[in-house]
Amino acid sequence: MSEMLSYEEVWSRTHHFDPPAIFDTLREERPLTRMAYPDGHIGWIATSHRLVREVLSDPRFSHSLEIGHFPVTKYGAPVPQFAALPGMFIHMDPPDHTRFRRMLAREFTVRSVAELAPRVESVAAEQIEAVREHGAPADLLATFAKPFVLRVLSELVGLPYEERDRYQDVPAITHDPDGDAEVAMAAYGQVGALIGETIERKRKEPGDDIISRLLAAGELSDEELGNMVALLLFAGYETTESALSVGVLALLHHPEQLAALRADLTRVDAAVEEILRYVTVNQYEIFRTALEDVELDGRTVKKGETVTVSLPAANRDPAKYGCPAQLDLDRDTAGHLAFGHGIHQCVGQNLARLELRTGLRALLEAFPDLRAATPAEEIRLSLRGSVFGLKSLPVTW
Repeated sequence: MSEMLSYEEVWSRTHHFDPPAIFDTLREERPLTRMAYPDGHIGWIATSHRLVREVLSDPRFSHSLEIGHFPVTKYGAPVPQFAALPGMFIHMDPPDHTRFRRMLAREFTVRSVAELAPRVESVAAEQIEAVREHGAPADLLATFAKPFVLRVLSELVGLPYEERDRYQDVPAITHDPDGDAEVAMAAYGQVGALIGETIERKRKEPGDDIISRLLAAGELSDEELGNMVALLLFAGYETTESALSVGVLALLHHPEQLAALRADLTRVDAAVEEILRYVTVNQYEIFRTALEDVELDGRTVKKGETVTVSLPAANRDPAKYGCPAQLDLDRDTAGHLAFGHGIHQCVGQNLARLELRTGLRALLEAFPDLRAATPAEEIRLSLRGSVFGLKSLPVTW
């Protein structure tokens, strides 16, 4: 293996469950490795669990887009550096990040999310009936995972689900590096227009939703609020439906694990954590840039150099988890990094966990003989986006 990697080498995922094989070698030989970014920047990639945690928790590393370098291309071209949009706090550093995140954190506490459980269970039950009405075989992604997650998120945020055609496909369109830039920009503009209309409607007729509560708080401009809502949509929809659909596929192709879960559905919480670790759908675009020279793993990351961290590689680190390439629902998954780490750890992770355990339980209770309708190698994958997922999930029962 050469001392310098290109970004293409570490995005060469081909398997339904496993990240690129090169990560195994990198973790063992050079867990912090030089990498050439698409824009010509020479930075780094970190692949061990220890180093990923260290980078994500070190305040000497910034997540600002103004100084960072994207580890992938978009629409066939390097992604330029640019300032974060007002309210789009995912790519901000403290104190701005702290201020915006604080406004949302109260919406996703353990207690707040627990109060949503009855409604989430109701939505899951309604989508199960939709699957039954469709009949076998069915595409579980289209009939269950996508509408279930989107309905829950839309209700919580305050987006009109009846107008979902204006926003449900936008995260996938804009995250597709092989897509068309003009199409992506048009789609993003369409979402922005819808969110703007929704904000105006909620200002006049508030409801029990995040948009209404943030409007009532009066701390945000409309632009900040709009971008924050867009962030919730982009970060909370595709990731969760991908984790749910890929997780179901993983269970269907690990029959012993699936049988054990079916026999004791009280284990669903543990199953969700292992699925999150095992599939780790957040695969690209997690990076930090050094604000000063930083000693890391015996090497110097110079000020201005960007370090990409691989969450899938970290969650398959044998130094952290025994036999990490195996799906093991009895595993101690403590410390997995599927939701990231540090101050940017996913603010909506409690909601994602609720959706995943509710969705899995509903499917396994409703369809005790649920099984794959096609061989795993025939499942169409979404490989190159920032979120690993499926294009369809044919099942029968």
